Amino acid sequence: MAAWTASDIPDQSGRTAVVTGANSGIGYITARELARRGARVILACRSEERGRGAVDRVLGEVPGASVEFRPLDLGDLSSVRAFAGAYDDERLDLLINNAGVMALPHGRTADGFETQFGVNHLGHFALTGLLLPSLLATPGARVVSVSSGFHALADIDIGDLNSERGYRRWIAYGRSKSANLLFIHELARRLAATGSDVVAAAAHPGYASTNLQSAGPRMEGRKGRERVMELGNRVIAQSARAGALPTLYAATAPGVRPDSFTGPGPLGYRGAPAPSWRMKWTRNDVAGERLWAASEELTGVRYDALKG
Repeated sequence: MAAWTASDIPDQSGRTAVVTGANSGIGYITARELARRGARVILACRSEERGRGAVDRVLGEVPGASVEFRPLDLGDLSSVRAFAGAYDDERLDLLINNAGVMALPHGRTADGFETQFGVNHLGHFALTGLLLPSLLATPGARVVSVSSGFHALADIDIGDLNSERGYRRWIAYGRSKSANLLFIHELARRLAATGSDVVAAAAHPGYASTNLQSAGPRMEGRKGRERVMELGNRVIAQSARAGALPTLYAATAPGVRPDSFTGPGPLGYRGAPAPSWRMKWTRNDVAGERLWAASEELTGVRYDALKG
């Protein structure tokens, strides 16, 4: 069977997609390719300058594309609520929870959460919950969360979700990416329990060349580490275009199963989209329920439509 590529994306005409972090990297490629296939795409980005610049770039590459920028800061729940409150479309076919931060120095979000857990998991948990009515009202809708192979670094610590007992940047990153997978697992389970046909799936880009790797070292002025990350991007990593393919596959390919995890195969860091390995803790029902309850409590966002 031939490797799946962006040319295999089915026609997306008449569909609406929200892509978080769509101003660069795999988020930008994801938004551009969905628009190329006819989707109306909302680029949900923290920076207005970079978001509007991304819209201009898409229009330059895909003349006539239906794309627009809307502000969204996943590190500020008031911004998440404002984005969802202004979402007045009757349908939402694709919600791509792509935005993220990686291995940053210790910090806090506007609401006091550890930055990586707050942005990578809690912001997207709140966004998905607030947009859930539109997703449920749209036949064949999908939610795709972008995790990472680095989820294997650490399971969530339900007793220390905000790393208050000590902060190690890569462990905190691994926990946030495990939380992404556990969220999708629990969301898929709850959707199935209500009989919904919304598909919740996950993907990861493998080792893709984006600005994510060098952001942490740059923030701390660690020039040597920044150069090492940039060298890895040039020598080892696959392109952002290739890294976006697992996300695009999970979002559009026929027959994608709930709670599936798509990554580059066969080794997991580069290659065409394929089923990905995952740590067993990301399919733990009890842990999923506990993370869900904690996330509702921390964000104040309740998924009432999924409650029996």
